[in-house]
Amino acid sequence: MDTTERKRQFGTYLARLRRDARLSQRGLADRLCAVSGTASMTRNEVSRWERGERIPGAWLPALAAVLGAQSETLEAAAAYARGDAAGRLPGAFATLAELLPPGDPLEPPDTPTGRRIGASTVAALAGRVHGLRLADDVLAGGDLIDRAFRELSRAVHLHRDSTYDETTGNTLLVQVGELSQIAGWIASDAGEHEQAERAYRLGISAARQAGDGALVANLAGSLAYQMSNTGRELEGVDLAEAAVREAGPDAPAQTRALFFDRVAWAHAKAGRPHAQGAMRALGQAHDALSADGGPGAPDWAYWVSRDELEVMDARVFTELRRPLRAVPLLSRVLSRYDTTHARELALYLSWLAVAYADANEPEEAAATALRMFDLSADVASDRTSERARVVIARLADFDDIPEVRAVLADHPAT
Repeated sequence: MDTTERKRQFGTYLARLRRDARLSQRGLADRLCAVSGTASMTRNEVSRWERGERIPGAWLPALAAVLGAQSETLEAAAAYARGDAAGRLPGAFATLAELLPPGDPLEPPDTPTGRRIGASTVAALAGRVHGLRLADDVLAGGDLIDRAFRELSRAVHLHRDSTYDETTGNTLLVQVGELSQIAGWIASDAGEHEQAERAYRLGISAARQAGDGALVANLAGSLAYQMSNTGRELEGVDLAEAAVREAGPDAPAQTRALFFDRVAWAHAKAGRPHAQGAMRALGQAHDALSADGGPGAPDWAYWVSRDELEVMDARVFTELRRPLRAVPLLSRVLSRYDTTHARELALYLSWLAVAYADANEPEEAAATALRMFDLSADVASDRTSERARVVIARLADFDDIPEVRAVLADHPAT
């Protein structure tokens, strides 16, 4: 693992300590100033620590005092982030590989040793899986990754070690697949891309064994989305299109709309030569959602709606530098968006800020960027951090505009 990834992990750990202490970033900065007897600490510096852009150094003792942490633990975590072989993060950062059994984690032993389970046990697991999805609506990956990985580990061990009839076993595999998808999504949001891919591939294996083509497609499409966002754009296109084929024409309408949206995004991220493919897939997504009849949508597709499709339309238009189409769509959807979903709102505002900049409206871009930064200040999400860097880079073209210059001063490029 490279130093950049280690720093991000340290930032996630520090953000968790701060939230456990019930402090905002500004509150932590104020407490550090009080403890140190100086006025040199700012919210922006705390934010840089939590994004993994800087390591606290001399502030570690004061951080330990304010956050109620052990100095030795913080020092070891900081050494880990700097790449020191002797450093370590706390045990809560166990990787998925460490939590799963060796070999094929879904292969049961010759003689399972656990108790016999039935439908009620799997139903309880399904409830926890959906609860994790709902938590992801309002919390970020850094807040949920430990819970998600440990829940996934327990589900895999339940499948391996318990005894059950064929129907229960198949339903349990579906839940392992669904849990793998949300765990992968959470890990990706926390910047743990290798862990996310491992979770997605585990889920694909479980869903295939269960014969759930739509779930296989959801997992493959989720992995394609990560690839598109992490420099593997052409792989993302291939996998997103394979996911649509995997689902087939008889998949529920909401799921097909979601899969076509991911194809559209993959093409948009692949650049202008793929623009036609992106536009075609957007149309297919809307057609799919409008289709009559067919099977009901699974629980995991609860969030797919006309508004969400319009957000993806606008994001694709922004990536393709078509701001006159992106701005009205995003403005309309965001005017009624649930403000408790801070991460998603911040992400969508980031595309609106870029679209305003592309439309040569730098003052509107600056105002929108400020809203985004305020919303994302306490959000432990790698996605929002990355989008913040994109917004700052785009605003830099207008540094002669006073409103933009003020934003750049408070949020310098990294």
